[in-house]
Amino acid sequence: MRAVIQRVSRASVAIDGKIHSQIGMGLLVLLGIEDADTAEDIEWLSGKIVNLRIFDDNNGVMNESVKDKNGEILLISQFTLHASTKKGNRPSYIKASKPDIAVPLYEKMIQQLSTDMGKEIGTGIFGADMKVELLNDGPVTIIIDTKQRE
Repeated sequence: MRAVIQRVSRASVAIDGKIHSQIGMGLLVLLGIEDADTAEDIEWLSGKIVNLRIFDDNNGVMNESVKDKNGEILLISQFTLHASTKKGNRPSYIKASKPDIAVPLYEKMIQQLSTDMGKEIGTGIFGADMKVELLNDGPVTIIIDTKQRE
């Protein structure tokens, strides 16, 4: 799994011109899923996301998590995170999972993040044409790949 995590003041996702989900202060998470991803990847990544200390404490130091701040999470599926640009100029998405594998894993990630946060999270709709708006706070953007745990 590959995630692009952005600290936001607000974010929303619209589908067919209507707001589907929106959050205030928190994290916008773009999630790419590949066939090799497992339940262990979901648990590990969810734990990382909710506990990342990228929000300012009272001293202005990034020392608090979205959970500490009682913030929100908006999770959006994005297969293009697994684009391969090795050859030519047209990206290949062969590493991105097809819906029969990706949808159940995406749904498990929604459940895991909700459990780890102790509340529901916002989501897009898998495979939909989505318009995502955000106000990146900082900007703070973190990329995590479960296959390259550092």
